[in-house]
Amino acid sequence: MSGFKNFILRGNLIEIAVAFVIAASFATVVTTFTAWLTSLLPDSADDVFSKDEPFGAFMNAVIAFVILAAIVYFFVVVPYTVAKEKFFPSPEPGTPEDVKLLQEIRDLLSQRPA
Repeated sequence: MSGFKNFILRGNLIEIAVAFVIAASFATVVTTFTAWLTSLLPDSADDVFSKDEPFGAFMNAVIAFVILAAIVYFFVVVPYTVAKEKFFPSPEPGTPEDVKLLQEIRDLLSQRPA
């Protein structure tokens, strides 16, 4: 069971899943934005801001993307970050012990008479 926990929390599985969900949603935004831009070409004489027009679909995709990003952030990323920090805490800031030891050796060698 600990191996599975390590796989889930140490690997980039969550980051990849979040990136995939956000990218899929953003693809909809880009597609509808492109459709809206092309509807602005002179061939189209319809009202651009109608709900039936691509601009309405674009705004719907943007709002859906923002909502999806918020849900993924607050219900996947934040709990994942908390769990990762709980089970695999990041090292304390400061100089690592091996570097401190090497600095002490350097200082002792520099104090020796030549």
